[in-house]
Amino acid sequence: MHPISNNSPQQTDLLLRRIRFVLVEPTLGGNIGAVARAMKNMGLSRMELVRPRQFPDADALARACGADDLLLAAGVHENLASALSGCRLTIGSSARPRSVQWPQLDARQCASMLLDEARDGDVALVLGRESSGLTNDELGACHYLVRIPSVADFSSLNIAAAAQVFAYELRCSALQRGASDTSTPGAPQRKDLATAEEMEGFYDHLTSTLIAIGFADPEQSSKLQRRLRRLFNRARPDRTEINILRGMLSAAAGRKRPDRFRHE
Repeated sequence: MHPISNNSPQQTDLLLRRIRFVLVEPTLGGNIGAVARAMKNMGLSRMELVRPRQFPDADALARACGADDLLLAAGVHENLASALSGCRLTIGSSARPRSVQWPQLDARQCASMLLDEARDGDVALVLGRESSGLTNDELGACHYLVRIPSVADFSSLNIAAAAQVFAYELRCSALQRGASDTSTPGAPQRKDLATAEEMEGFYDHLTSTLIAIGFADPEQSSKLQRRLRRLFNRARPDRTEINILRGMLSAAAGRKRPDRFRHE
């Protein structure tokens, strides 16, 4: 994927097309349609759905109010990993408190970071279920957690309302960049970051190796896995670094001979 070096109107549109809104197990078709409308209002076009309960249906089309093209183009996936395929950055939205703290952003910071990273490839914003948000395992696939600062005693937003907030912030930030041709100071410049599926392959390899060498209890390692995901998501390794780490795991599991570098 080619990097975008500046922000003409056409390039601003390309940046927005690289941003996916991923809806995890949405219950109501009407909410899917309302999210599509919110996205199209703000120039966003890519929607991915993970195990939607009702889709497509008449309610989705009615609530889309002219954003039918987004619904027709939406990807439908059996799991979150598939919906995030190829993404270099993933940000999850949830109002639920977490026992393991995740790096947090507000909606404006989220928009800025997504646009920074979209210069170099696809990125995703993940929205959870209407009733319960994202699970800890699903949040484990995200680099950051974003929260909308609603009041403490009534913090949960309808998924379409949350999508409208994020879409608005993305549009405002994109237009501001188009006018000034700047990105966030200190924004990451690394081009070849590991993608979501490459990170999932690494996490599977890491978990199986830790169990094989007796470090992790397969029945009680979920919290350890979440902490390790947070560590590596924070580091954001590139593809070469992931290959090094996986080679180390293979060696630790005894799949590489310790004398393989010995010269006669």
